[in-house]
Amino acid sequence: MTWTFTHDVDAFLTAAGPALAARPAENTVVLTVTDALRRHGPRAFGDRDPVLGWWSCPDGEVTGTLLHTPPYPASLNGLLPPQALGPLMDAHALTHVNADRETALAVAAHWPGHRIEEEQRLYRLGELVPPSPAPPGRPRLAAPADRELLVEWFGAFAADIGSPDSRADRHAQRVDERTAEGRLTLWEHEGAPVSMAGITPRIAGSARIAPVYTPPEHRGRGYAAAVTAEASRAALAAGTEELLLFTDLANPTSNGVYTRIGYRPVGDRLVVEAAER
Repeated sequence: MTWTFTHDVDAFLTAAGPALAARPAENTVVLTVTDALRRHGPRAFGDRDPVLGWWSCPDGEVTGTLLHTPPYPASLNGLLPPQALGPLMDAHALTHVNADRETALAVAAHWPGHRIEEEQRLYRLGELVPPSPAPPGRPRLAAPADRELLVEWFGAFAADIGSPDSRADRHAQRVDERTAEGRLTLWEHEGAPVSMAGITPRIAGSARIAPVYTPPEHRGRGYAAAVTAEASRAALAAGTEELLLFTDLANPTSNGVYTRIGYRPVGDRLVVEAAER
């Protein structure tokens, strides 16, 4: 059993792609991030090349993966046995990981003074239950005329979640791509957008709602639930078989919103840092 590492996303997907696609829910981030790397190049998320790796058995079966796109935490996915972690940490000086709870705690055991930075929950849509009554207003797809506002909202969302990527040009690229592909839904009230919900490309039948953002002055009125429900409805109508989303477990409001419209827990992930900065 061994790790193989590469900077080449195509080589990574040739080796690990079938294993990732066989379990699209637990590998949703790897699937969408590697799709973005193929679309936009190795510096799509930062100023350094990504590191990609896979853990394989003697028969060649891939059971776990590493995805590291600095400055984001390294993402560990799949079935990584304890014996995979030592060689991984010997090969790469990891200080910040995002992994399922069991794997994250096993990594953290190597780090005296570690801290848990965030607890995330992955949800899968069961039966969609649109809010009733719906808030005032109506849904619509984002249009090029919304670009300036939505770039600002993408930046505000990144700041809210503590994303290390604050570059406006990357936010603009994401807005343009989602708008052109019909993957950004707005809720509009009295002629003005009040909330948005994006969706990732459909890969292996699966897609993830992200991001969802409502400006502070419009929160508490049901817009996030309504726009997420509409984005979910449209994705299902377009043929998506499995709809996913992540929440921060420290935010009971967002967790409540998504469970009320039909999303059900799949599993938890932890973001763990080796030591306080």
